[in-house]
Amino acid sequence: MKLLQPIDSRLRIALGVSFFALFLAFWTILTVTGMVSPYFLASPVQTIKAGWILFAEFDFIHDVGMTVWRVLGGFFIASVIAVPLGILMGAYKPIEAVFEPFVSFARYLPASAFIPLLIVWVGIGEAQKLSIIFLGCFFQLTLMVMMIVSNARRDLVEAAYTLGSTDSGVVRRVLLPGAAPEIAEALRQVLGLGWTYVVVAELIAAASGIGHMIMDSQALMATDNIIAGIVLIGIIGLTSDVLFKKLNQTLFPWSLMR
Repeated sequence: MKLLQPIDSRLRIALGVSFFALFLAFWTILTVTGMVSPYFLASPVQTIKAGWILFAEFDFIHDVGMTVWRVLGGFFIASVIAVPLGILMGAYKPIEAVFEPFVSFARYLPASAFIPLLIVWVGIGEAQKLSIIFLGCFFQLTLMVMMIVSNARRDLVEAAYTLGSTDSGVVRRVLLPGAAPEIAEALRQVLGLGWTYVVVAELIAAASGIGHMIMDSQALMATDNIIAGIVLIGIIGLTSDVLFKKLNQTLFPWSLMR
């Protein structure tokens, strides 16, 4: 096997599924043999049963829907602002000089630290949840888009100017088409960040959502419900990631995304 050598898609899937199977087997051994008490770690069977009960008896589909809405809503708002700003910062160095220091500073600030302020500023409703996800996605996405655009091929830009193109024409006809596949990939990666922040957004002052269920289950020490919620977030996140990746490959078949 050579370094960086692509592998067959079927082999890739088989290897990924195999690791999941090994992880599930290890989890089962830990719980079935009593190495770890069910009080601390529910077994896979208990987790599946708990998930089924949540959906069948406690209208958990509503909580799932609220969580998905919050992730997509916060991610969408962040994308609508971050992508144009990142493009401008990457294309125009004076704009980069103005915004880049602050954006670089802000991306190190944990979004969860803003929860007390956000409750004061916007209350405990949906605006607070969306704001946390927005903060978790916006600054990272802005810098990623900026770097993608700023790394455009200089020879193509110079050729466009030589042919009489204006600044806006270079952005529309050279920078954006060349950067579009990588920007789409950046969006896919940042969507994953949204899923990592949603539970934090729902842990405080939430009346619905997967994070709300996890918090209630923690008070009751219902580890099976907690694990079921965590696994469900992983499944939904992985599904959205795969769909996003397939969409990007369909829109940009010439890209090297795998």
